Amino acid sequence: MMKTLIKKGFFRIMVLLISTGTIFTSCVDQKRQGEAETWAEKLGFPPGKRVIILHADDAGMCGAANLATAELLENDHIQSTAVMVPCPKADEFIQWAVEHPGEDVGLHLTLTSEWKHYRWGPVSDPDSVPGLIDPDGMLWRSVPEVLTNATPEEIEKEIRAQIERSIALGYQPDHIDSHMGTLFSHPDYLNLFLKVAEAYHIPANALNFADTALVSKLREAGYPIDERVIEIMNAYTLPKLDYITWVPKGKSYDDVMDKFKTMVSTLSPGLIEIVFHPSVETEALKTITNSWQQRVWEYEMFSDPGLKSFFEKEGIIFTNWREVMAKFELISQ
Repeated sequence: MMKTLIKKGFFRIMVLLISTGTIFTSCVDQKRQGEAETWAEKLGFPPGKRVIILHADDAGMCGAANLATAELLENDHIQSTAVMVPCPKADEFIQWAVEHPGEDVGLHLTLTSEWKHYRWGPVSDPDSVPGLIDPDGMLWRSVPEVLTNATPEEIEKEIRAQIERSIALGYQPDHIDSHMGTLFSHPDYLNLFLKVAEAYHIPANALNFADTALVSKLREAGYPIDERVIEIMNAYTLPKLDYITWVPKGKSYDDVMDKFKTMVSTLSPGLIEIVFHPSVETEALKTITNSWQQRVWEYEMFSDPGLKSFFEKEGIIFTNWREVMAKFELISQ
């Protein structure tokens, strides 16, 4: 069944949708007519406003990511982050979160270990999740390998173990999402991901598929969002994002900044999460990933006073997952 879905393109499309945002950005970040009520409006934010969560992925992955993310949060340049619990520096960042209880810190649920030399295994006992383990004893490098080898039961065991690890270290996560989009790559994975979110009452980065205009545009762009996926997403009972997008890649710092400003200026109203991967520049980072320069630019960009002025001119409202859940609890009473 897994291999059949891969051949049909479900994996390829959904991972692009959630993990890279490349095509997703182009089809949802357009002005749309006749929109349904956005989740931002449902939560009580002013109508017609772009309500943004600036969200740093990959906290805990390495020391460079931890340093950049902590500084951006402490200086109120961004609103949210998520920790990769299986990674070598995860416990360090979770301890930082314990010591900074006012910050919005979630978990970047991690089922892959993609780098060539810098790798990690599962939080669960490896003997209990054999389908998640590659021949090197680490998590698989790619999402297709997870799809081919791991059962939904193993996936659920591991993501629950990651949540429980954070709780055991003294930190209740504020939200959960999926590294490399793995949990969006198969309907069974998506279903258990959202069920686990509900069970722990921790919001996931689910999308507002009740917005038929959004679903239509995604389908027109070639995304095979079938009825089961829509049913799973619509049945989810916690808050949803209206959009999710990523900081564009660029050839220089100025190029990244210009592309980012253009993207933000064309966003439609709603609750929007913008994802990026900030890191300070270190020699260790350069040995881990070829994307180190983009990550450093993303760290520098959100510290740039000029970007703050841009946001003010655009009339952007900022929020985080804690505020989203607090507002959700009020409207749910």
